[in-house]
Amino acid sequence: MTSALSDPTLERHFKGHRDTVTSVDFSCNMKQIATGSMDSCVMIWNMKPQMRAYRFDGHKDAVTSVHFSPSGHLVASASRDKTVRLWVPSMKAESTVFRAHTATVRSVNFSGDGQTLVTASDDKTIKVWTVHRQKFLFSLNQHINWVRCAKFSPDNRLIVSSSDDKTIKLWDKNSRECIHSFYEHAGYANYVDFHPSGTCIAAASTDNSVKVWDIRSHKMLQHYQVHSGVVNSLSFHPAGNFLITASSDSTMKILDLVEGKLLYTLHGHQGPVTCVAFSRTGEYFSSGGSDEQVMVWKSNFDSAEGSGGVRLQHKTSSSLQTPPASSTARFPLNSHPSVLHSQTSEPAEHFHRQDSQSAAHTQSCSRSGSHSRANHSHTYKTPSISSSSTHRTQGLQQQPRQEESQSHASDGGVPPGLANALEHIIGQLDILTQTVSILEQRLTLTEDKLKECLENQMEIGLHLQRREEP
Repeated sequence: MTSALSDPTLERHFKGHRDTVTSVDFSCNMKQIATGSMDSCVMIWNMKPQMRAYRFDGHKDAVTSVHFSPSGHLVASASRDKTVRLWVPSMKAESTVFRAHTATVRSVNFSGDGQTLVTASDDKTIKVWTVHRQKFLFSLNQHINWVRCAKFSPDNRLIVSSSDDKTIKLWDKNSRECIHSFYEHAGYANYVDFHPSGTCIAAASTDNSVKVWDIRSHKMLQHYQVHSGVVNSLSFHPAGNFLITASSDSTMKILDLVEGKLLYTLHGHQGPVTCVAFSRTGEYFSSGGSDEQVMVWKSNFDSAEGSGGVRLQHKTSSSLQTPPASSTARFPLNSHPSVLHSQTSEPAEHFHRQDSQSAAHTQSCSRSGSHSRANHSHTYKTPSISSSSTHRTQGLQQQPRQEESQSHASDGGVPPGLANALEHIIGQLDILTQTVSILEQRLTLTEDKLKECLENQMEIGLHLQRREEP
Protein backbone atom coordinates (compact mmCIF):
# COMPACT_ATOMS: atom_id res chain seq x y z
CA MET A 1 0.00 0.00 0.00
CA THR A 2 1.48 3.34 -0.99
CA SER A 3 0.70 6.54 0.84
CA ALA A 4 2.31 9.82 1.82
CA LEU A 5 4.02 9.19 5.13
CA SER A 6 3.85 11.72 7.96
CA ASP A 7 4.26 12.07 11.70
CA PRO A 8 1.64 12.85 14.35
CA THR A 9 0.66 16.50 13.96
CA LEU A 10 -0.95 19.02 16.27
CA GLU A 11 -4.28 19.95 14.68
CA ARG A 12 -5.84 22.29 17.23
CA HIS A 13 -5.44 23.53 20.76
CA PHE A 14 -8.11 24.86 23.10
CA LYS A 15 -7.79 27.43 25.88
CA GLY A 16 -10.53 27.98 28.43
CA HIS A 17 -9.73 26.12 31.64
CA ARG A 18 -8.30 28.12 34.51
CA ASP A 19 -6.35 25.28 36.13
CA THR A 20 -4.81 21.88 35.35
CA VAL A 21 -6.78 19.75 32.89
CA THR A 22 -7.35 16.41 34.63
CA SER A 23 -9.29 14.31 32.11
CA VAL A 24 -10.21 14.22 28.41
CA ASP A 25 -12.53 12.11 26.26
CA PHE A 26 -13.91 12.11 22.70
CA SER A 27 -17.56 11.65 21.74
CA CYS A 28 -18.30 8.65 19.52
CA ASN A 29 -18.95 10.83 16.45
CA MET A 30 -15.78 12.92 16.96
CA LYS A 31 -17.84 16.14 17.03
CA GLN A 32 -17.11 16.97 20.67
CA ILE A 33 -14.37 16.62 23.29
CA ALA A 34 -15.12 16.69 27.01
CA THR A 35 -12.55 17.83 29.56
CA GLY A 36 -12.47 18.17 33.33
CA SER A 37 -10.22 20.46 35.34
CA MET A 38 -9.04 21.44 38.79
CA ASP A 39 -11.01 24.67 38.18
CA SER A 40 -14.22 22.69 39.03
CA CYS A 41 -15.54 22.99 35.46
CA VAL A 42 -16.45 20.53 32.75
CA MET A 43 -15.96 21.89 29.25
CA ILE A 44 -17.35 20.59 25.96
CA TRP A 45 -15.23 21.60 22.97
CA ASN A 46 -16.82 21.45 19.54
CA MET A 47 -14.55 20.26 16.76
CA LYS A 48 -16.18 22.60 14.23
CA PRO A 49 -14.09 25.80 14.39
CA GLN A 50 -17.09 28.14 14.20
CA MET A 51 -18.85 26.57 17.21
CA ARG A 52 -18.13 27.86 20.70
CA ALA A 53 -17.24 25.69 23.68
CA TYR A 54 -19.69 25.01 26.52
CA ARG A 55 -18.60 25.57 30.12
CA PHE A 56 -20.52 23.52 32.68
CA ASP A 57 -20.41 24.87 36.24
CA GLY A 58 -21.96 22.66 38.88
CA HIS A 59 -19.27 20.88 40.81
CA LYS A 60 -18.10 22.61 43.97
CA ASP A 61 -14.55 21.28 43.76
CA ALA A 62 -12.03 19.92 41.24
CA VAL A 63 -13.30 17.66 38.46
CA THR A 64 -11.15 14.52 38.41
CA SER A 65 -12.62 12.47 35.54
CA VAL A 66 -14.95 12.79 32.53
CA HIS A 67 -16.34 10.14 30.18
CA PHE A 68 -18.77 10.20 27.24
CA SER A 69 -21.49 7.57 27.13
CA PRO A 70 -21.22 5.17 24.15
CA SER A 71 -24.11 6.98 22.44
CA GLY A 72 -22.55 10.41 23.04
CA HIS A 73 -25.80 11.71 24.57
CA LEU A 74 -24.37 12.00 28.10
CA VAL A 75 -21.12 13.02 29.76
CA ALA A 76 -20.33 11.74 33.25
CA SER A 77 -18.04 13.74 35.53
CA ALA A 78 -16.50 12.84 38.89
CA SER A 79 -15.34 15.38 41.44
CA ARG A 80 -13.53 16.05 44.67
CA ASP A 81 -16.90 17.28 45.99
CA LYS A 82 -17.84 13.54 46.37
CA THR A 83 -20.47 13.68 43.63
CA VAL A 84 -20.97 12.42 40.10
CA ARG A 85 -22.87 14.46 37.52
CA LEU A 86 -24.48 13.33 34.27
CA TRP A 87 -24.55 16.15 31.72
CA VAL A 88 -26.34 16.56 28.42
CA PRO A 89 -23.53 17.99 26.23
CA SER A 90 -25.48 20.93 24.82
CA MET A 91 -25.82 24.66 25.43
CA LYS A 92 -28.51 24.13 28.10
CA ALA A 93 -26.01 22.39 30.41
CA GLU A 94 -28.67 20.18 31.98
CA SER A 95 -27.31 17.77 34.58
CA THR A 96 -28.31 15.21 37.18
CA VAL A 97 -26.20 15.00 40.33
CA PHE A 98 -25.87 12.24 42.90
CA ARG A 99 -23.62 11.82 45.94
CA ALA A 100 -21.62 8.77 44.97
CA HIS A 101 -19.05 8.40 47.76
CA THR A 102 -17.98 9.67 51.17
CA ALA A 103 -14.70 11.07 49.78
CA THR A 104 -13.20 12.37 46.51
CA VAL A 105 -14.47 10.50 43.44
CA ARG A 106 -11.37 9.83 41.33
CA SER A 107 -12.80 8.06 38.31
CA VAL A 108 -16.03 7.49 36.38
CA ASN A 109 -16.56 5.12 33.45
CA PHE A 110 -19.56 4.00 31.37
CA SER A 111 -20.03 0.33 30.51
CA GLY A 112 -19.94 -0.58 26.82
CA ASP A 113 -23.73 -0.86 26.65
CA GLY A 114 -24.19 2.52 28.34
CA GLN A 115 -26.46 1.04 31.03
CA THR A 116 -24.15 1.22 34.04
CA LEU A 117 -21.44 3.41 35.58
CA VAL A 118 -18.45 2.44 37.71
CA THR A 119 -16.91 4.97 40.11
CA ALA A 120 -13.72 4.85 42.19
CA SER A 121 -13.02 6.90 45.29
CA ASP A 122 -10.67 7.91 48.08
CA ASP A 123 -13.12 6.16 50.42
CA LYS A 124 -11.37 2.94 49.23
CA THR A 125 -14.44 1.64 47.39
CA ILE A 126 -15.56 1.01 43.83
CA LYS A 127 -19.28 1.40 43.18
CA VAL A 128 -21.50 0.39 40.28
CA TRP A 129 -24.65 2.34 39.40
CA THR A 130 -27.43 2.28 36.84
CA VAL A 131 -27.33 5.24 34.47
CA HIS A 132 -31.13 5.43 34.53
CA ARG A 133 -32.14 7.02 37.86
CA GLN A 134 -28.57 6.52 39.17
CA LYS A 135 -29.57 3.54 41.30
CA PHE A 136 -26.78 2.05 43.42
CA LEU A 137 -26.17 -1.61 42.51
CA PHE A 138 -23.18 -2.84 44.50
CA SER A 139 -19.82 -1.95 46.00
CA LEU A 140 -16.37 -3.59 45.74
CA ASN A 141 -14.44 -3.13 48.98
CA GLN A 142 -11.12 -4.98 49.08
CA HIS A 143 -8.73 -2.06 48.46
CA ILE A 144 -7.09 -0.70 51.62
CA ASN A 145 -6.16 2.74 50.28
CA TRP A 146 -7.48 5.34 47.82
CA VAL A 147 -8.78 3.91 44.55
CA ARG A 148 -7.44 5.96 41.65
CA CYS A 149 -9.19 4.39 38.66
CA ALA A 150 -11.81 1.79 37.71
CA LYS A 151 -12.78 0.64 34.21
CA PHE A 152 -15.18 -1.85 32.63
CA SER A 153 -13.81 -4.47 30.25
CA PRO A 154 -14.97 -4.21 26.60
CA ASP A 155 -17.46 -7.07 27.14
CA ASN A 156 -18.69 -5.54 30.47
CA ARG A 157 -17.98 -8.78 32.37
CA LEU A 158 -14.96 -7.51 34.30
CA ILE A 159 -13.83 -4.40 36.16
CA VAL A 160 -10.20 -3.40 36.69
CA SER A 161 -9.16 -1.00 39.45
CA SER A 162 -5.91 0.57 40.66
CA SER A 163 -5.19 1.86 44.14
CA ASP A 164 -2.61 3.60 46.31
CA ASP A 165 -2.33 0.26 48.17
CA LYS A 166 -0.02 -0.75 45.27
CA THR A 167 -2.44 -3.29 43.84
CA ILE A 168 -4.36 -3.54 40.60
CA LYS A 169 -7.43 -5.71 41.09
CA LEU A 170 -9.49 -7.59 38.55
CA TRP A 171 -13.15 -8.09 39.49
CA ASP A 172 -15.94 -10.27 38.16
CA LYS A 173 -18.93 -7.98 37.72
CA ASN A 174 -21.52 -10.74 38.15
CA SER A 175 -20.06 -12.56 41.17
CA ARG A 176 -18.67 -9.28 42.59
CA GLU A 177 -15.50 -11.11 43.62
CA CYS A 178 -11.85 -10.19 43.12
CA ILE A 179 -10.45 -12.62 40.56
CA HIS A 180 -6.81 -11.57 40.83
CA SER A 181 -4.54 -8.92 42.31
CA PHE A 182 -1.50 -7.61 40.45
CA TYR A 183 1.11 -6.20 42.83
CA GLU A 184 3.19 -3.08 42.20
CA HIS A 185 6.38 -2.97 44.27
CA ALA A 186 7.94 0.43 43.52
CA GLY A 187 4.94 2.75 43.07
CA TYR A 188 1.20 2.63 42.54
CA ALA A 189 -0.81 2.84 39.33
CA ASN A 190 -2.35 6.24 38.60
CA TYR A 191 -4.35 4.89 35.69
CA VAL A 192 -5.35 1.50 34.31
CA ASP A 193 -7.32 0.37 31.26
CA PHE A 194 -8.24 -2.70 29.23
CA HIS A 195 -6.74 -3.52 25.85
CA PRO A 196 -9.51 -3.36 23.18
CA SER A 197 -9.40 -7.17 22.94
CA GLY A 198 -10.21 -7.43 26.65
CA THR A 199 -7.36 -9.90 27.26
CA CYS A 200 -4.78 -7.47 28.65
CA ILE A 201 -4.54 -4.45 30.92
CA ALA A 202 -2.04 -1.59 30.94
CA ALA A 203 -1.09 0.50 33.94
CA ALA A 204 0.52 3.95 34.20
CA SER A 205 2.61 4.05 37.35
CA THR A 206 4.18 6.54 39.74
CA ASP A 207 7.51 4.69 39.35
CA ASN A 208 7.70 6.21 35.81
CA SER A 209 6.89 2.88 34.16
CA VAL A 210 4.15 1.45 31.95
CA LYS A 211 3.29 -2.22 32.37
CA VAL A 212 1.10 -4.56 30.31
CA TRP A 213 -0.35 -7.71 31.92
CA ASP A 214 -2.20 -10.69 30.48
CA ILE A 215 -5.36 -11.13 32.56
CA ARG A 216 -5.60 -14.85 31.74
CA SER A 217 -2.08 -15.98 32.61
CA HIS A 218 -1.61 -13.08 35.10
CA LYS A 219 1.89 -12.56 33.68
CA MET A 220 3.55 -9.29 32.81
CA LEU A 221 3.86 -9.09 29.03
CA GLN A 222 5.72 -5.82 28.64
CA HIS A 223 7.46 -3.27 30.83
CA TYR A 224 8.35 0.15 29.43
CA GLN A 225 10.72 2.41 31.36
CA VAL A 226 10.68 5.27 28.86
CA HIS A 227 9.55 8.26 30.96
CA SER A 228 11.63 10.31 33.39
CA GLY A 229 8.59 11.33 35.44
CA VAL A 230 5.37 9.91 36.87
CA VAL A 231 3.10 8.41 34.20
CA ASN A 232 -0.35 9.96 34.68
CA SER A 233 -2.50 8.46 31.93
CA LEU A 234 -2.56 6.15 28.94
CA SER A 235 -4.82 5.15 26.06
CA PHE A 236 -4.89 2.18 23.69
CA HIS A 237 -5.39 2.75 19.98
CA PRO A 238 -8.73 1.06 19.07
CA ALA A 239 -6.87 -1.41 16.81
CA GLY A 240 -4.83 -2.47 19.84
CA ASN A 241 -1.37 -2.17 18.27
CA PHE A 242 -0.32 1.11 19.87
CA LEU A 243 -0.39 2.72 23.29
CA ILE A 244 0.02 6.41 24.08
CA THR A 245 1.17 7.59 27.50
CA ALA A 246 1.18 10.98 29.28
CA SER A 247 3.76 11.90 31.90
CA SER A 248 4.83 14.57 34.36
CA ASP A 249 8.09 14.78 32.38
CA SER A 250 6.10 17.01 29.93
CA THR A 251 6.04 14.39 27.17
CA MET A 252 3.77 11.85 25.57
CA LYS A 253 5.13 8.60 24.18
CA ILE A 254 3.69 6.40 21.44
CA LEU A 255 4.59 2.73 22.02
CA ASP A 256 4.46 -0.03 19.43
CA LEU A 257 3.04 -3.01 21.32
CA VAL A 258 3.78 -5.46 18.50
CA GLU A 259 7.47 -4.63 18.35
CA GLY A 260 7.67 -3.78 22.05
CA LYS A 261 9.45 -0.47 21.50
CA LEU A 262 9.12 3.30 21.73
CA LEU A 263 8.16 4.97 18.45
CA TYR A 264 7.61 8.66 19.16
CA THR A 265 8.18 11.21 21.89
CA LEU A 266 5.82 14.19 21.60
CA HIS A 267 6.54 17.59 23.15
CA GLY A 268 3.80 20.21 23.25
CA HIS A 269 2.68 20.93 26.79
CA GLN A 270 4.55 23.28 29.09
CA GLY A 271 4.70 21.20 32.27
CA PRO A 272 3.20 17.82 33.22
CA VAL A 273 0.88 16.09 30.74
CA THR A 274 -1.96 14.86 32.93
CA CYS A 275 -4.35 13.08 30.54
CA VAL A 276 -4.52 11.58 27.07
CA ALA A 277 -7.15 9.72 25.03
CA PHE A 278 -7.55 8.33 21.53
CA SER A 279 -10.73 9.07 19.59
CA ARG A 280 -13.09 6.12 18.99
CA THR A 281 -11.61 5.58 15.51
CA GLY A 282 -8.01 6.24 16.51
CA GLU A 283 -7.66 8.93 13.86
CA TYR A 284 -7.05 11.57 16.54
CA PHE A 285 -5.88 11.76 20.13
CA SER A 286 -6.20 14.56 22.66
CA SER A 287 -4.09 15.60 25.62
CA GLY A 288 -4.41 17.93 28.59
CA GLY A 289 -1.88 19.31 31.02
CA SER A 290 -1.00 21.53 33.92
CA ASP A 291 -0.58 24.36 31.40
CA GLU A 292 -4.43 24.51 31.28
CA GLN A 293 -4.45 23.62 27.58
CA VAL A 294 -6.22 20.92 25.60
CA MET A 295 -4.46 19.76 22.44
CA VAL A 296 -5.90 17.69 19.59
CA TRP A 297 -3.44 15.68 17.50
CA LYS A 298 -3.85 13.78 14.24
CA SER A 299 -2.42 10.28 14.66
CA ASN A 300 -1.50 9.73 10.99
CA PHE A 301 -1.78 5.99 11.48
CA ASP A 302 -1.91 4.08 8.22
CA SER A 303 -4.40 1.21 7.81
CA ALA A 304 -2.53 -1.76 6.39
CA GLU A 305 -4.11 -3.61 3.51
CA GLY A 306 -4.82 -7.28 4.05
CA SER A 307 -4.48 -7.16 7.83
CA GLY A 308 -6.77 -6.30 10.68
CA GLY A 309 -4.14 -4.15 12.30
CA VAL A 310 -2.82 -0.66 11.93
CA ARG A 311 0.71 0.56 11.53
CA LEU A 312 2.25 3.89 12.38
CA GLN A 313 3.41 5.85 9.37
CA HIS A 314 7.11 6.64 9.19
CA LYS A 315 9.03 9.01 7.00
CA THR A 316 11.29 7.43 4.41
CA SER A 317 14.22 9.37 5.82
CA SER A 318 17.65 7.77 5.92
CA SER A 319 17.96 8.79 9.57
CA LEU A 320 15.04 6.56 10.53
CA GLN A 321 14.96 2.80 10.51
CA THR A 322 11.97 1.35 8.65
CA PRO A 323 10.08 -1.05 10.95
CA PRO A 324 9.92 -4.69 9.90
CA ALA A 325 6.80 -6.00 8.20
CA SER A 326 5.63 -7.64 11.41
CA SER A 327 4.71 -4.20 12.76
CA THR A 328 1.54 -4.34 10.68
CA ALA A 329 0.29 -7.35 12.63
CA ARG A 330 -1.86 -7.16 15.70
CA PHE A 331 -0.39 -7.17 19.21
CA PRO A 332 0.41 -10.88 19.72
CA LEU A 333 -2.07 -11.51 22.51
CA ASN A 334 -2.51 -15.18 21.65
CA SER A 335 1.19 -15.98 21.85
CA HIS A 336 2.38 -18.29 24.60
CA PRO A 337 2.56 -16.06 27.71
CA SER A 338 6.04 -17.26 28.68
CA VAL A 339 7.44 -16.16 25.32
CA LEU A 340 6.15 -12.64 25.81
CA HIS A 341 7.22 -12.71 29.44
CA SER A 342 10.77 -13.82 28.69
CA GLN A 343 10.91 -11.24 25.93
CA THR A 344 10.23 -8.47 28.42
CA SER A 345 11.69 -9.88 31.64
CA GLU A 346 15.16 -8.57 30.89
CA PRO A 347 16.73 -6.36 33.57
CA ALA A 348 15.41 -2.82 33.83
CA GLU A 349 18.64 -1.43 32.44
CA HIS A 350 17.62 -2.82 29.04
CA PHE A 351 14.78 -0.31 28.93
CA HIS A 352 16.97 2.51 30.25
CA ARG A 353 19.67 1.61 27.76
CA GLN A 354 17.19 1.70 24.90
CA ASP A 355 15.92 5.09 25.99
CA SER A 356 19.40 6.52 26.50
CA GLN A 357 20.33 5.29 23.04
CA SER A 358 17.41 7.18 21.64
CA ALA A 359 18.40 10.31 23.53
CA ALA A 360 21.89 10.13 22.11
CA HIS A 361 20.94 9.33 18.52
CA THR A 362 17.50 10.89 18.15
CA GLN A 363 16.65 12.60 14.88
CA SER A 364 13.73 14.98 14.45
CA CYS A 365 10.98 13.43 12.34
CA SER A 366 9.45 16.71 11.30
CA ARG A 367 9.97 18.83 8.23
CA SER A 368 10.53 22.52 8.84
CA GLY A 369 7.00 23.52 7.86
CA SER A 370 5.06 20.51 9.08
CA HIS A 371 3.93 22.09 12.36
CA SER A 372 2.82 25.51 11.19
CA ARG A 373 -0.57 25.03 12.83
CA ALA A 374 0.85 24.93 16.33
CA ASN A 375 1.50 28.00 18.43
CA HIS A 376 3.85 26.11 20.74
CA SER A 377 7.25 24.62 20.15
CA HIS A 378 6.97 20.85 19.98
CA THR A 379 9.01 18.16 18.31
CA TYR A 380 8.31 14.58 17.35
CA LYS A 381 11.08 12.11 17.92
CA THR A 382 11.67 8.41 17.46
CA PRO A 383 14.36 6.29 19.08
CA SER A 384 17.13 5.02 16.85
CA ILE A 385 17.09 1.34 17.78
CA SER A 386 19.83 -0.74 16.22
CA SER A 387 18.89 -3.61 13.93
CA SER A 388 20.74 -6.04 16.20
CA SER A 389 18.35 -5.36 19.07
CA THR A 390 15.40 -5.90 16.73
CA HIS A 391 16.80 -9.23 15.56
CA ARG A 392 17.45 -10.23 19.15
CA THR A 393 13.82 -9.62 20.07
CA GLN A 394 12.62 -11.66 17.11
CA GLY A 395 15.04 -14.41 18.08
CA LEU A 396 13.51 -14.59 21.53
CA GLN A 397 10.11 -15.21 19.99
CA GLN A 398 11.52 -18.20 18.09
CA GLN A 399 13.35 -19.87 21.00
CA PRO A 400 12.07 -23.28 22.19
CA ARG A 401 10.34 -23.44 25.55
CA GLN A 402 13.31 -25.17 27.23
CA GLU A 403 15.46 -22.10 26.58
CA GLU A 404 12.68 -19.83 27.84
CA SER A 405 12.60 -21.59 31.20
CA GLN A 406 16.38 -21.30 31.44
CA SER A 407 16.21 -17.56 30.72
CA HIS A 408 13.65 -17.21 33.52
CA ALA A 409 16.05 -18.84 35.99
CA SER A 410 19.07 -16.80 34.91
CA ASP A 411 17.32 -13.42 34.51
CA GLY A 412 15.05 -13.58 37.54
CA GLY A 413 17.76 -14.31 40.12
CA VAL A 414 15.16 -15.56 42.65
CA PRO A 415 15.39 -19.21 43.81
CA PRO A 416 12.16 -21.21 43.19
CA GLY A 417 11.80 -21.96 46.92
CA LEU A 418 11.94 -18.28 47.86
CA ALA A 419 9.55 -17.36 45.04
CA ASN A 420 7.04 -19.95 46.30
CA ALA A 421 7.39 -18.67 49.87
CA LEU A 422 6.80 -15.08 48.72
CA GLU A 423 3.74 -16.15 46.71
CA HIS A 424 2.41 -17.94 49.81
CA ILE A 425 2.97 -14.84 51.97
CA ILE A 426 1.24 -12.64 49.38
CA GLY A 427 -1.68 -15.08 49.29
CA GLN A 428 -1.95 -14.99 53.10
CA LEU A 429 -1.84 -11.18 53.08
CA ASP A 430 -4.62 -11.16 50.49
CA ILE A 431 -6.73 -13.40 52.75
CA LEU A 432 -6.03 -11.10 55.73
CA THR A 433 -7.01 -8.07 53.66
CA GLN A 434 -10.27 -9.76 52.65
CA THR A 435 -10.94 -10.71 56.29
CA VAL A 436 -10.39 -7.13 57.48
CA SER A 437 -12.66 -5.88 54.69
CA ILE A 438 -15.41 -8.32 55.74
CA LEU A 439 -15.00 -7.26 59.39
CA GLU A 440 -15.28 -3.60 58.36
CA GLN A 441 -18.50 -4.37 56.47
CA ARG A 442 -19.93 -6.24 59.49
CA LEU A 443 -18.91 -3.42 61.82
CA THR A 444 -20.65 -0.92 59.53
CA LEU A 445 -23.81 -3.07 59.54
CA THR A 446 -23.66 -3.35 63.35
CA GLU A 447 -23.23 0.41 63.69
CA ASP A 448 -26.19 0.99 61.38
CA LYS A 449 -28.36 -1.41 63.39
CA LEU A 450 -27.26 0.16 66.68
CA LYS A 451 -28.04 3.62 65.33
CA GLU A 452 -31.46 2.39 64.23
CA CYS A 453 -32.13 0.87 67.69
CA LEU A 454 -31.13 4.11 69.44
CA GLU A 455 -33.37 6.13 67.14
CA ASN A 456 -36.26 3.74 67.86
CA GLN A 457 -35.64 4.02 71.63
CA MET A 458 -35.65 7.81 71.40
CA GLU A 459 -38.91 7.74 69.46
CA ILE A 460 -40.48 5.40 72.04
CA GLY A 461 -39.24 7.64 74.88
CA LEU A 462 -40.70 10.74 73.26
CA HIS A 463 -43.96 8.91 72.62
CA LEU A 464 -44.21 7.86 76.29
CA GLN A 465 -43.40 11.40 77.45
CA ARG A 466 -46.22 12.78 75.35
CA ARG A 467 -48.65 10.22 76.77
CA GLU A 468 -47.65 11.07 80.37
CA GLU A 469 -48.08 14.79 79.84
CA PRO A 470 -51.54 16.06 81.01
